[in-house]
Amino acid sequence: MIHLLALLGVVLISFSAIFVRLASVSPVTTTFFRAAYAVPVLAAIYLIVRRSDRRSHREHALALASGLILAVDLSLWHEAIALVGAGLSTVIANCQVVFVGLVAWALWGERPTRTTAILVVFVLIGVALTSGLARPDAYGANPTLGAVFGVLAGLSYATYLLVFRASNRSLAPAAGPLFDSTLGAAVGAMALSALDAHFSFAPAWPAAGWLLALALGSQVFGWLLIAFALPRLPAVETSMLLLGQPALTVIWGVLLFAERLSPLQWAGAAIVLGGVGTANFVRVVRS
Repeated sequence: MIHLLALLGVVLISFSAIFVRLASVSPVTTTFFRAAYAVPVLAAIYLIVRRSDRRSHREHALALASGLILAVDLSLWHEAIALVGAGLSTVIANCQVVFVGLVAWALWGERPTRTTAILVVFVLIGVALTSGLARPDAYGANPTLGAVFGVLAGLSYATYLLVFRASNRSLAPAAGPLFDSTLGAAVGAMALSALDAHFSFAPAWPAAGWLLALALGSQVFGWLLIAFALPRLPAVETSMLLLGQPALTVIWGVLLFAERLSPLQWAGAAIVLGGVGTANFVRVVRS
């Protein structure tokens, strides 16, 4: 049963980039409504489990701060989706796994291992290939710029994960930190709206419906299922399941949007996923 819940959560979040493409609104607009639609639902769920939340005021503040970082991450990723497609943008953004060590070094002075440094170089080579190297057969409106935004999203997401983990050392019910973080993301998107010339508080239909599906399917139920199931599974299975998200999104992109990648881009995607999978495995072995 736990495996099915985890798999369902991964499938739900694998549609995130698909809903973003279908909504077809500006990056920050997507970020804002992904969070804003999710906040009331998460608040209602949190009220049920609030008595079990033993987090300190500092941990609450860290969760809110992580949401501000998440707003930057999502906005960068949404821009990457528009430039290089749903599948490749998701693959590239998942490079966050190998960047966590570098971000921890920058934030807390935790020197990365030689293995981490090698994996970063390996993944960046894969990202360069996903850009299509300016070849005419590369998929995307601007695959090179899309790859850049994807890497920046990966770095931002690595930062978000580290801060978010620090916000829940008390192991509160998942709905608590997720609510705080999502609220922070809504506030962060509001601040970023000044930088988005096409930001809108009133997306037209059916865009509003796709944004609602993004908020409920991914931000609420997808991540709640994952947060519940993954700590109850062996670490190796957890790592493999999470790799399912970018792999599935590539499949959905091909089936739903005819995202026909060039041979170089397919090779790059395989290298990035291989690097991410290796980083996950190394982390599991060391733990």
